[in-house]
Amino acid sequence: MDQAPRVNYQTTPTDYKHWTLSFDGPIATLKADFDENAGLRPGYKLKLNSYDLGVDIELNDALNRIRFEHPEVRTVVVTSAKEKVFCSGANIFMLGVSSHAWKVNFCKFTNETRNSLEDSSEHSGLKFLAAVNGACAGGGYELALACDEILLVDDRSSAVSLPEVPLLGVLPGTGGLTRVTDKRHVRHDLADIFCTTTEGVRGQKAKDWRLVDEIAKPAVFAQKVQERALALAAKSDRPQEGKGVALTPIQRTIEENALRYPNVTVDIDRSRRVATFTVKGPGADQIEDLAQIEAAGASWYPLALARELEDAILSMRTNELEIGIWLIKTEGDLDAVLKMDATLARHQKHWLVRETIGYLRRTFSRLDVSSRSLFALIQPGSCFAGSFLELALACDRSYQLVLPDEPERAPKIAIDETNFGMFPMATGESRLQRRFYGEAQPLEAVRANAGKPLDGEAAQAIGLVTSAPDDLDWDDEIRIAIEERVAMSPDALTGLEANLRFNSQENMFTRIFGRLTAWQNWIFQRPNAVGEKGALKTYGKGDKAQFDWHRV
Repeated sequence: MDQAPRVNYQTTPTDYKHWTLSFDGPIATLKADFDENAGLRPGYKLKLNSYDLGVDIELNDALNRIRFEHPEVRTVVVTSAKEKVFCSGANIFMLGVSSHAWKVNFCKFTNETRNSLEDSSEHSGLKFLAAVNGACAGGGYELALACDEILLVDDRSSAVSLPEVPLLGVLPGTGGLTRVTDKRHVRHDLADIFCTTTEGVRGQKAKDWRLVDEIAKPAVFAQKVQERALALAAKSDRPQEGKGVALTPIQRTIEENALRYPNVTVDIDRSRRVATFTVKGPGADQIEDLAQIEAAGASWYPLALARELEDAILSMRTNELEIGIWLIKTEGDLDAVLKMDATLARHQKHWLVRETIGYLRRTFSRLDVSSRSLFALIQPGSCFAGSFLELALACDRSYQLVLPDEPERAPKIAIDETNFGMFPMATGESRLQRRFYGEAQPLEAVRANAGKPLDGEAAQAIGLVTSAPDDLDWDDEIRIAIEERVAMSPDALTGLEANLRFNSQENMFTRIFGRLTAWQNWIFQRPNAVGEKGALKTYGKGDKAQFDWHRV
């Protein structure tokens, strides 16, 4: 399936095929009404509100529109427009006909979308209520688990379930296992029963086992949904009188070997299997006043940058599987970036600025979990300062050019307060904390240099860059590093990078991604799942899966 047309991550509510979005004061309602004939690719039908990547692309768009276009919304109710079915999870026939790479990228984007609900709840005050009004299985329950609360209709038939193990020979790896234990604290023996039965758990038992927060009879279900949604809204600090910002279409040109946006360019060298991301910094004439920021809306530089960079990352991850190295470059002025960061910090409690910081935080996090080798190249004209330095800190390696004979032209980097926590990784720690394992001495050395332009030698001395070659060695060192990298096993590199990028500190998000990358990735390739008689291949055909009974 990977030779099909490019996947486009941009959409608008008028083009939605699977979700309806409505608003009532502080409450937005997202209704799942998946069009079974509108799958993203041919070969399957999205029956029973089962989903594919196209459904999640719309969900991601809807969430961003709620965040930015409707600041008055404090609670999002996620429910179904179909009778007796909330969501039956990822479409099994889609998984059965998809390549391994497609399945993994699909699961990763699904992870990020669900994680973003919890990110918004924690950082932006946007709360989520799953109003489960029918059968809720697999990925459908994982969506409910990502919400702040789950309300289940008690109609003697509606149940929650994670049936991947008994039905498909795989795992509820898009957060199901992790949220059941880490978030809902379901006792492990009860979780064992829950995850190895197909019929699920309903009614009072679902509440007793902590699988849902509340249950309600059909006659009072709508009333209870409204009550709980308003109760969650009362916990939010989103502005009731805020004026929304329209997310206008992103300007983008797709060429055979390039993606071009106003502030981001991606150039692809297919012969070398390398893509170069060039991020353009802000101009010197910046908006600092809140009223002007609101008036600028989606064209406000930090918000525009977040949207463009996210689209570039997602597009390259899905559509360019053979491009194994991403070189990260920047163009602009250090002081202009630091000025932008100061504006973000000064107004960070304002809802629009807060949401923009959140968008940047989630976009930088997409880099952390992308299975590509990331090298930052710091050259003359670069602007790796503050928030832009996060791009280099996210990389596996960073190279800063030294010019002994032209020190005034040598590229500099700069640290500011944003690097100490404004854009944390999925672990909750800053990339500087990750880099130095939270050790006080190197972090204090870095902080002592905050605001100073640092050349390659100074940056390398305090551990901020990997290497600082001079102009005589630069070309050869970069060339050799790239050639060596592209010659290595991409599977081994994916495992290596994922382990090295997330050191020491673990939390629910990192365990979700780790389990996807390791357990689910491995199980998805085993014959018991995807062999000719594997559970994914025989599902729905009337045949019984044939397992190799050896434990590995």
